[in-house]
Amino acid sequence: MGQEDFIAVDWGTTNRRAYRIREGQVIDSLQDALGVTAVPSGGFEQEVARLRACLGDAPMLLAGMIGSNRGWMDAGYVATPATLAQISAAMITPMDGVHIVPGVSHVAQGRGDVMRGEEVQLLGAICADLAPSDALLCQPGTHCKWAWMTDGAIARFVTAMTGEMFALLKKHALIGQEMTGEISAGDAFADGVRDGARGDLLASLFGVRPASLLGLRARADAAAYVSGLLIGADCAAYATGQRVHLLADAALGALYASAIVQLGGQAVRIDSQAAFIAGATRLWENLT
Repeated sequence: MGQEDFIAVDWGTTNRRAYRIREGQVIDSLQDALGVTAVPSGGFEQEVARLRACLGDAPMLLAGMIGSNRGWMDAGYVATPATLAQISAAMITPMDGVHIVPGVSHVAQGRGDVMRGEEVQLLGAICADLAPSDALLCQPGTHCKWAWMTDGAIARFVTAMTGEMFALLKKHALIGQEMTGEISAGDAFADGVRDGARGDLLASLFGVRPASLLGLRARADAAAYVSGLLIGADCAAYATGQRVHLLADAALGALYASAIVQLGGQAVRIDSQAAFIAGATRLWENLT
């Protein structure tokens, strides 16, 4: 089984990315907005057929929210420390030729945490030598993951609602009226990182509107400042003075890298798609 083509799908809540893989290399792919919430009840078998119609008839490995209680079938969780071998052994098969990857769970000091889909990238980064087997990895996004890898396993992780909080503030908070400008790693963002690392995040957020009213900061800089506040608070909690391997797109990766460096750390950028392909390939090989 390990030598034949297969289709790996990173199937999230709102989007999905599918790759036809041959001997560890992508030979075809597609991306669309048909996340699990867009698939009607009982419609996943039909979607599998549609993916195969686009990418060719091949067995499939599905990761992400497809394996949640909001997806096709709940694949459960592998508890930390989690290895590729343990995750492979826990995969479920909702139909012939289709395998769903479980998520990973972590409990520490009475607080639980979960991930689905990120585990493939994290473990793939290690097995592809994109990061060392003992490392701190970060996956920025709506829900930012900070993962500490030990001996190639996911030893522990923390999820921060950084991106979602920015979106909520922009859409629903009073300061959202100020957050209309562009975001880049400039002076306003750096000021936000500095203030976010200071530890008074809520007071600093309130200060966004008075800064505009009193002429302390240009309104066009408010969004960049708030982004810096949230990312700065995030990075200060987990990355101060640390070497961090970042799995992120160019824009968000640049913001996190800037904040990490500002806080005395080192940022190493990783190709997140390459990490996913490597992780999916190794999981597929483990099925043989």
